[in-house]
Amino acid sequence: MAKLKTDIDGKRRREKETVCLMIGLYCRKKHGGKSLCPECAALDAYAEQRIDQCQFMETKTFCSSCKVHCYKPDMREQIRRVMRFSGPRMIFYHPIMAIRHIIETKKEKQKR
Repeated sequence: MAKLKTDIDGKRRREKETVCLMIGLYCRKKHGGKSLCPECAALDAYAEQRIDQCQFMETKTFCSSCKVHCYKPDMREQIRRVMRFSGPRMIFYHPIMAIRHIIETKKEKQKR
């Protein structure tokens, strides 16, 4: 049971890290500046809160593949915009993370 808890905690940590990096990349490229603008900082805090409260962390791969969308509609649209912009660019900024995402996505599609 302790190993399962550790695995879920690690998964939460990695998901938070990934979302934070993607929001940071989006903000730097779209809004300029070295730190997050207030709008992107609010989105980052909201995403971290949602990840912390996710009941499906054990079984899901990514929020986009989840059956339950727990983001408020406006925040969901913002995070979708960030993901569309940052996703393709992650291979240049965080290649290991991008490759891990591709592998996990392929595994998820094979399960279905």
